[in-house]
Amino acid sequence: MTPEPPLASDPPLAPVPPLALELLVHGVAGAAPAELLGDPRTVRVTGDSTAAVFRRTEDADAETHPERYPGRPVPEAYCWSRLTSGNGARALWLLLLPFMVANLAHWARPATPAADPAPRTVRTYGVLVRILALSLTVLLIAAACEVALDLFAWQCAGSGTCAGSRSWLRFLAPGGGWWALPGRRLALAALVPAALTGLLWFLSNRTWSAYESQPPPAGAVDPDTASDTAPALGRPGFWYGRRLVARLRAAHTAAGLLTVAAAVTAPTARYDRRAGSAVLEVLGCAAQSLLVAGGLTVAWVVIRRGRTEARPDHRLDRAAVTLLPGAALALLAAVLLYACWPRPGWTSAGRLPGDFAFGILMLGQGVCVLALTGVAAYLHRRAPDPAAALHGLGGPAVAMLGCALGGVMSGGVAQRVADWLDGGATPGMAGAPLPGPPVLLSWQAAVLPPLLLVLALLAAWFAGRGVLVRRRLAATVAAEYPGETPDQARSRRIAGARAAAALTDSAPWFVAAVSGITLLLGAGALAGAWFSGRVPGEAARGTGPLLESAARAAQDTGSWLIGFGFVLFVTWGRRAYRDPAARRTIGILWDVGTFWPRAAHPFAPPCYAERAVPDLTWRMTGWTGRTGGRLVISGHSQGSVLAAAAVWQLPPPVRRRVALLTYGSPLGRLYGRWFPAYFGPGPLTALHREVDCWRNLWRATDPIGGAVFPGTQEGVDRGPLADPIAYGRSARHPLPAPILGHSDYQADPSFAAERDALLARLNTAARAWVPRPGGPPGRSPGEAAGGVPGQGLNKARAAPADPPGTAG
Repeated sequence: MTPEPPLASDPPLAPVPPLALELLVHGVAGAAPAELLGDPRTVRVTGDSTAAVFRRTEDADAETHPERYPGRPVPEAYCWSRLTSGNGARALWLLLLPFMVANLAHWARPATPAADPAPRTVRTYGVLVRILALSLTVLLIAAACEVALDLFAWQCAGSGTCAGSRSWLRFLAPGGGWWALPGRRLALAALVPAALTGLLWFLSNRTWSAYESQPPPAGAVDPDTASDTAPALGRPGFWYGRRLVARLRAAHTAAGLLTVAAAVTAPTARYDRRAGSAVLEVLGCAAQSLLVAGGLTVAWVVIRRGRTEARPDHRLDRAAVTLLPGAALALLAAVLLYACWPRPGWTSAGRLPGDFAFGILMLGQGVCVLALTGVAAYLHRRAPDPAAALHGLGGPAVAMLGCALGGVMSGGVAQRVADWLDGGATPGMAGAPLPGPPVLLSWQAAVLPPLLLVLALLAAWFAGRGVLVRRRLAATVAAEYPGETPDQARSRRIAGARAAAALTDSAPWFVAAVSGITLLLGAGALAGAWFSGRVPGEAARGTGPLLESAARAAQDTGSWLIGFGFVLFVTWGRRAYRDPAARRTIGILWDVGTFWPRAAHPFAPPCYAERAVPDLTWRMTGWTGRTGGRLVISGHSQGSVLAAAAVWQLPPPVRRRVALLTYGSPLGRLYGRWFPAYFGPGPLTALHREVDCWRNLWRATDPIGGAVFPGTQEGVDRGPLADPIAYGRSARHPLPAPILGHSDYQADPSFAAERDALLARLNTAARAWVPRPGGPPGRSPGEAAGGVPGQGLNKARAAPADPPGTAG
């Protein structure tokens, strides 16, 4: 039966309003789709088992029935927690923490003036950080060589007492067979650090294929129209570090293999020079010359090229990526054959020549940190930023922490293994069965107790300061809730939460104190090792019983503390990947570190943002272009950083149709202070100008989130929100309201109000989208015409009036 046509007198049908979408992005702790969407019935819309977009089951077909959602958005959640968490085995990534911290130093560079960006100074800063990162790789592999070659193959296997008490080492002991010669023992033990280098290459290559090789959306940002002065996170190639990571991976792999080859060649060539064998001496000189040439080539590859962000760079430096590690592996194989040549008169005694190498590494790292400090100070003077951490010296301070972590971890492992092999004796002391590790590593262990004592005093000072702040705040809390009866216990709890949250703002000075003290103690350890040539306990002999006992106690205590800390570190990291509560404790540092691309160290944990940001960009660009609807991307905590980074990558026509809602956001409080070149006032102000509307919610009890533009009238921040919502019991709140801090921002009434205001702001722009008659369904005018999705909206867009309470 044919339906009757409408009468002329009938009122016209009301147009269906365009669909609205709220894209939720969770934070550090992660959340299940059911928790984010408030419904146990969810369905995956797009994505895989690692990161995906989910909706409620009833909203799966929302695009075909927009009339069901008048006045309310369709919620969908982007879940990315599996990019940074997984099974307990992933806790091994924490062993690469020094590499991650060194990579952070690259991004903590001070900002530069837009009119005069000083590219040479910026390149110098990047080169210094990459050299520091390379030194950490060499330090790690050198520590593995110290344990495998020096302590096991040279000292323990060469000692009848040590090898005789361990049956699995007897085949290496003198008279034990073919492997008993020192050169062959070294060649066999060299397989351990070589395998470690291969494992690092494998992990880096595998994650490179999964993370750095995610292409950005085609046409998201036009490289030809992108300005060189535009914020870095908006450049087309920022989240596509495929070429640089491949190049650095080859260089660091070659450096590791060359380090192993040098550890085998040095004692072998030294013996050949003393033995007077002309042929072997020539071979040793040739091997050492090739090692020097290989080291210079690695340094040139690391220094030669930095990041390319102006456009996605799909090329690979085949010569460096393939030939460099291959040549280093071939040289290592030749060196192992050279070491296996019979030398009947060679016996192992004392230590391998590692003191000089470790000293040069430590001295070089200190010089690089000081040079980095000078460059950072120069850049900060050119573009002063009062909010920047440590007056622009956050990068050098972080780099110093990375070097300290590398030194403590590498020296600690060597010290603990030496203690285990030496039984009850102290390595390096008179009468000990084994000489022990290099003297410098013992000095590093000895300075650890004084460092921990200083850290404890600093922590006590900050805790005492927090108590005073809590007392001061407790006197004014009740006045913020008019009509409430003051309750001292309640006021103290609220004031305590605010005082604890405020400690985050003192973190830069704590980092500065730790970095400065570490630099001084490291210089003292280096001077003590070089000028005394003995371990601390032996160097203190004759200075008096008190100093001698203190030096020996510091050496022993430091060794045990390092071993205990190493086990605790691995245990804590394993728990953090299994227990969400523990993950929240260290999640902020870990997620900040792995947010940034691997610009300095290819063996650092992978950058999850190089997968998450393209995911969000593809989703927003595709959905708005296909439906012409409004979209609010709603990010909490670290999710707000991902949301901002994704909005930066959108084409301008699409960006004007997307609203940004952030809450509990570290954009200004943490990222703006520590990474001023990328999240400082200049880039964030540019983002505010480019995005159509932006609102940020924050609380004074939040230790992570804060205002994006503190103390300004940018119209972005709303806060501090009341936390708790109610001070005491009332008819509306019969039970005590909790102090939420960093969580559950959606429970605040202002959340829904701000989201609805943002959607209202976008409403006029969304109405400009009209389906093309006869065109493909679900395409915007600009997309149907062959342009960028959503581009046709730019000409028809009207500037709506600002509703009350929305961002400008």
